[in-house]
Amino acid sequence: MPESRGMLTLTSLESAVQSDDIDTILAVFTDLYGRFVGKRFDADFFLESIARDGTHGCDYLLTVDMEMEPISGYAFANWEKGYGDFHLVPDLSTLRRATWLDRTAIVICDVLDDSTHDLVPVAPRSLLRQQLEVCTQMGYEAFSASELEYYLFSDSFREAFDKGYMKLDPAGWYIEDYHALQGARTEPFNGSLRRHLRDSGVAVENTKGEWGLGQHELNIRYTPALEMADRHCIYKQCAKELADSMGMSVSFMAKYDQDSAGSSCHVHVSLWKNEKNAFFGGSKLGPISCSDVFKWFLGGWIEKVPELMVFYAPTVNSYKRYQSGSWAPTSLAWSHDNRTAGFRVVGSESSLRIECRIPGADCNPYLVYTAALASGLAGIRNRIEPPPIFEGDAYNVEELPQVPKTLEEATENFSKSSFARETFGDFVVDHYTHFFKTEYEAFQAAVTDWERKRYFERI
Repeated sequence: MPESRGMLTLTSLESAVQSDDIDTILAVFTDLYGRFVGKRFDADFFLESIARDGTHGCDYLLTVDMEMEPISGYAFANWEKGYGDFHLVPDLSTLRRATWLDRTAIVICDVLDDSTHDLVPVAPRSLLRQQLEVCTQMGYEAFSASELEYYLFSDSFREAFDKGYMKLDPAGWYIEDYHALQGARTEPFNGSLRRHLRDSGVAVENTKGEWGLGQHELNIRYTPALEMADRHCIYKQCAKELADSMGMSVSFMAKYDQDSAGSSCHVHVSLWKNEKNAFFGGSKLGPISCSDVFKWFLGGWIEKVPELMVFYAPTVNSYKRYQSGSWAPTSLAWSHDNRTAGFRVVGSESSLRIECRIPGADCNPYLVYTAALASGLAGIRNRIEPPPIFEGDAYNVEELPQVPKTLEEATENFSKSSFARETFGDFVVDHYTHFFKTEYEAFQAAVTDWERKRYFERI
């Protein structure tokens, strides 16, 4: 792995602070939606205190909805308990410059119980750490990559808000998938995004036009799974704040418009052991030369999707993406280099990996990689064989098992899953079940534009 530019140690941070190159440290973690929340610290105070002792945040941050309303019904934090604090401890291995912000560095924190100093079990990063510990105990290291898509608009975020997010002006006027000319027109944003990420410790592969008006994809380099989830979140934060600074807007909704392509987050995963790809081996699975570890990991990952679907598709909008012929999968088939299936196997030998095409761009990466590893590692432990390899157009085969159709269905599957409860514990499952139920119940109570257009006059 190449050395990442922009990463900081406490020593290099101290030098940058003394030279007045950095004066602000942003200490953050993600809420359940995957949004960064946290505090901005004076850099001198961070070095004197926060780097060593951490800071505190209100525990309601893991129980709020999108509008920051504290939602009742959680056992973790509630009005009866008085909404106390948890302990935010900077993971100094994540300390890096945030070059898109003025004289600012950013660090990601782990969320600890203020009394026991254990990881708070419902925090997304805690869940991924738990699965990575299991992975290590089994002798493996997990590597991963996120391929994240987004829509870019000429409207600013404030203009988009004032327009009710309707009739926005895409930064492109024809489909530009791989198109160099149309892609050049958005280089002021995309080129700047690549450079800021590179210089902020997020190694980038490329950007390209995608299959929607103003839609793009930026890929970051394969890396260990925790670092990839961290980089994924920094990438989204950088993209939004960069667009904001340029008077533009960017959206990571899974399906921002019913007539436009959805935005995905294809995730790639492999396991390594003794510095070798544990997925490669002498067995044959269709055209693939692989190990039993590969087969069982793939089998477990596919089998557990219905039970952990909420971790791949966390919003009501997520499920609008799963449509036939849309480049988003509708079935739980796997294939070799076939983009119609939910799982696509690519690469060979040291590059052999599994691409899951189910998550949308709205996913929380800590939860996605938690679900992938929990499922795949269970597959290895229980020697779960994958279904036969699929060839052809998976959209047109009705017998294939389908992805869940709604957030309500997926939440019900998760709540009743003995696998989820054995893996994460009842406390975690009940917490997230309540979170997802709150989300779809809020939607069910809302009056939508679709309803007004359909019923306002003609009913």
